[in-house]
Amino acid sequence: MDTLIERFGDGNVLIGIGVLTGLIFGAAAQHSRFCLRSATVEVAEGGFGPKLAIWLIAFCAAVVGVQGAVAAGWLDVREARQLAATGSLSGAAIGGLMFGAGMILARGCASRLLVLSATGNLRAIVTGLVLTLVAQASLRGVLSPLREEIGSWALIDGGQTRNLLSALGLSHGVAAAVAGLALLAGFALARHRGVAPGRALAAALVGAAVALGWILTYRLAQTSFEVVPISSVTFTGPSTDTLMGLVNERSLPVSFGVGLVPGVFLGAAAMALLNREFRIQRFGADTPMERYLLGAALMGFGSMLAGGCAVGAGVSGGAIFSVTAWLAVLAMWIGAMSTHLLVSGRLVSATA
Repeated sequence: MDTLIERFGDGNVLIGIGVLTGLIFGAAAQHSRFCLRSATVEVAEGGFGPKLAIWLIAFCAAVVGVQGAVAAGWLDVREARQLAATGSLSGAAIGGLMFGAGMILARGCASRLLVLSATGNLRAIVTGLVLTLVAQASLRGVLSPLREEIGSWALIDGGQTRNLLSALGLSHGVAAAVAGLALLAGFALARHRGVAPGRALAAALVGAAVALGWILTYRLAQTSFEVVPISSVTFTGPSTDTLMGLVNERSLPVSFGVGLVPGVFLGAAAMALLNREFRIQRFGADTPMERYLLGAALMGFGSMLAGGCAVGAGVSGGAIFSVTAWLAVLAMWIGAMSTHLLVSGRLVSATA
């Protein structure tokens, strides 16, 4: 790391780490069809099948990688934003519910939309742009007062209070071991449900990319003379920074996320071309634009309120056992499953 910093500079190395992490994540997510929305729909319909297995493998691989690295002394996540800063329980719960509902309406979360955009899906490109604009308005624009108000209803202090492992009295080694067993269960479920070994392995690489992001940004932070925030894969915030940088600035800001977004796009595009899966897809009668745009708006506001998207909070934040991240991903599951049942009419039928 010292050699890279001396040769290329801190900022370029940070962007390079983001690009590398993004390439792995994008290619693996496209090949595995990693998608939280698909997993929630499958469970809502009473099935524990291949889509749930893919999500479970990715999530558990991330936890094993991150907690194993912490236990081995290769990583320290105590200064991560999701643990060190004051968090919002109300934001995580309400934002998670909104995000979950939105990803059902838009047929994909923020990460899935970016991956699909790279395969020629024009619906995903338009939906992703709207999501990004609403997220920016929620972060710094006209919607920010509402976000701040909701987020202030129930706060939680940073530090040990926000660390779920500390609250449960568990060590990092135990967390890694339990996640390892769950990972094996995920592989077993995938095999039982007929998931191709290559897709299961790609799902594990999705989780590995999350762990890689945490480890490499931490290593850079320890080596650099500049202040480098440790972080990993997340999409809403980096997407807004990238878009606003392209629109308002002559050059993009130096950050991990600015490298991550194009890296994911290029990785997914390369995998789609390699597997001959690239094709143009547009809005149609069975894919009404208004439904996608409503979903994008809910996800844009919900992700800023919850402190991250389905990957940023649900996987990256979950892997470091942030209380608010686990609450957010639980709310995303509830919001998504409820919305799917409502939209499909099954919730109304069951009530009747």
